[in-house]
Amino acid sequence: QVQLVESGGGSVQAGGSLRLSCAASGRTFSSYAMGWFRQAPGKEREFVAGISFNGGRTYYVDSVKGRFTISRDNAKSTVYLQMNSLKPEDTAAYYCAATAPYKSGSSRAGDYNYWGQGTQVTVSS
Repeated sequence: QVQLVESGGGSVQAGGSLRLSCAASGRTFSSYAMGWFRQAPGKEREFVAGISFNGGRTYYVDSVKGRFTISRDNAKSTVYLQMNSLKPEDTAAYYCAATAPYKSGSSRAGDYNYWGQGTQVTVSS
């Protein structure tokens, strides 16, 4: 069982930056592929970024490539999402998610077993 707690959300102006953190419980964090998803009001949950269990592979939705960076610190059981050049369309609740141990990462929400409670990001123009 893994518990995930996101932090770092807030309100920024367009062009600004935020760094989201997701702290995981348990001692097997390094065996989980991790992902960030987001959901805006009235829209479906959308994949944002993913990272393999050892951090060797990262992947992004096209709309955030070059602006967002996912990383992880297995010693701290934490995954991060650095968001730069934020746009109003990035406004959403952001969720981190973990797969089952030793599963490959994915852009599909259904492939993730554990979810955080979400943190709100609001970008004003």
